[in-house]
Amino acid sequence: MNTNLILIILATVWIASCTPDDSPADSWQRVETTGEGTILLYYVASDGFAYYDNGNNLTGVTADIFYDFVNWIENTYGYEITLQKENIESWSHFYNTVKESPSGIFGMGNVTITDERWKEIDFSPPYMTNIAVLITNKETEELSSPETIAGEFAHLRALAFEGTLHEERINYFRDEFYPELQIDFAHSNNEIIEQVASDNKYFAYVDVYNYWRAREAGVPLRRHGIADEPSEQFGYILPNNSDWTPIITRFFEEGDGYVNTAPYREIMVTHLGTELAQLLEEARLNSE
Repeated sequence: MNTNLILIILATVWIASCTPDDSPADSWQRVETTGEGTILLYYVASDGFAYYDNGNNLTGVTADIFYDFVNWIENTYGYEITLQKENIESWSHFYNTVKESPSGIFGMGNVTITDERWKEIDFSPPYMTNIAVLITNKETEELSSPETIAGEFAHLRALAFEGTLHEERINYFRDEFYPELQIDFAHSNNEIIEQVASDNKYFAYVDVYNYWRAREAGVPLRRHGIADEPSEQFGYILPNNSDWTPIITRFFEEGDGYVNTAPYREIMVTHLGTELAQLLEEARLNSE
């Protein structure tokens, strides 16, 4: 047999051995072919969104919406879906893991949808419009304007959630108004809340629901409304060009849209409370 032909055959066999059969999850094409398949859902734990209840069940806003998505597939197409879940503590590691994965992998970590990220990952349609809020310890007087931050927050350092848009917001303050700003880094929202509340040393950006839940628990924080950022949207993430992207898009866009349904509103109220759910609903409607 021709030597080149042998090499081509061996290369073909090797490539085949490295394709989705070795993946922990299945492409949509494979699910359509077999009538069943596995989804692997990576997530970053977050109070109200992805957390374990007293029965050790993963629940929360993003978890329950995803369960509705899986049920929709089974009811709409008649396919049997196995859902596997894996927690990743580092947000950056979570994001990069999904980015580098094959089709059949999803990620939920309240990832803001941006044009830059669209270049390297896929998104579902947004499931929520967020408000990013600037917080300090309650002992700090309310900020007059972003332009005066260097003077009014001269006694504070910045605390940034590494790898997120909140870090970019802090960098913007430094670059535009406060070149001497010192920035420390945190790796979770809970760490930021604890550090900011513990003494009058830091300011930081967090998502409004993190601030809201902390305030409801009596944590001594102040929100500086002049610096609110109310326009960002969260979506589930998928590897770039995943063949699951059109499927989850179809789920969100069916009928009048999933976020306009009673089950969606019930999930929001159950996990976030009526007042916060209403605030986020208003943010979503104002962004449309």
